[in-house]
Amino acid sequence: MEGKNMCGGMEGEGGCPCMKHGMGMCKHKKIFKIVLLAIIIAAIVGVFCHSDRNNSKDQQDTIVVSGKGELTVKPDIATISFSVMEENMDVSKASDGVNTKIAKIIATLKADGMSETDIKTTGYNIYPRYNYVNSKIYPYGGTQVLAGYDVTQSIEIKIKDLTKAGKIVTDLGTLNVTDMSGLNFTEDKYDDLVRQARDQAITDARDQASKLAKALGVRLSKIVGYSEGSNPIYYDRVMSAAPMAAGKSIEAVLPTGENKITSSVSITYEIK
Repeated sequence: MEGKNMCGGMEGEGGCPCMKHGMGMCKHKKIFKIVLLAIIIAAIVGVFCHSDRNNSKDQQDTIVVSGKGELTVKPDIATISFSVMEENMDVSKASDGVNTKIAKIIATLKADGMSETDIKTTGYNIYPRYNYVNSKIYPYGGTQVLAGYDVTQSIEIKIKDLTKAGKIVTDLGTLNVTDMSGLNFTEDKYDDLVRQARDQAITDARDQASKLAKALGVRLSKIVGYSEGSNPIYYDRVMSAAPMAAGKSIEAVLPTGENKITSSVSITYEIK
């Protein structure tokens, strides 16, 4: 029995009638392909829409709150840095000169009540120094001639009794030290104070979150984000130079002021 093709024509009757009219492709086949493509596109769009709906369900609403903690404290220690330098054509003699000066400084600091454990070397350098003779291009050119060796030792001290800070600074000024700097008043247990300020900031952030959740009519869930930043602020710092009068040094006056230590945190909560 002869079958019919999809255009209704008999297989034995010369095929699809569309082909008899010179068409390159049966129009019914074209329609079939278009319908099939539309069904595939609709299926893909449906999958994406379903995925988006699932993602929207997975996303949680959140709120972000900030908190701040602050401590104002009196400093209980001071740190000072300085150097001792000696120059000589003989490097060993330059080193011996530095050693002699350092020994005298340590003896003086101990007499002022400091412990040797609070006196620390932070650097020791030996540099050859050159002069240039018959130089046509100042300061270089010509012949390089050794002028000597510079030996420098750098020291950092920690003053735990601030009532003696003025006398120590003044005594250092009479002991041929150089580059004395960095008189910083700070706290011996600074890290503990930073943690206290951070704890205050976290408590403040929690309080802010509770108030905000109540105002919005929502409930707080788990914490999904946290960040913090601490920045100590120093102020009221005055360091007076040690003036000289009639060949005798006058003790330096060193107000310590106060330190303000602040901490800020940001916490992200899920809400229901």
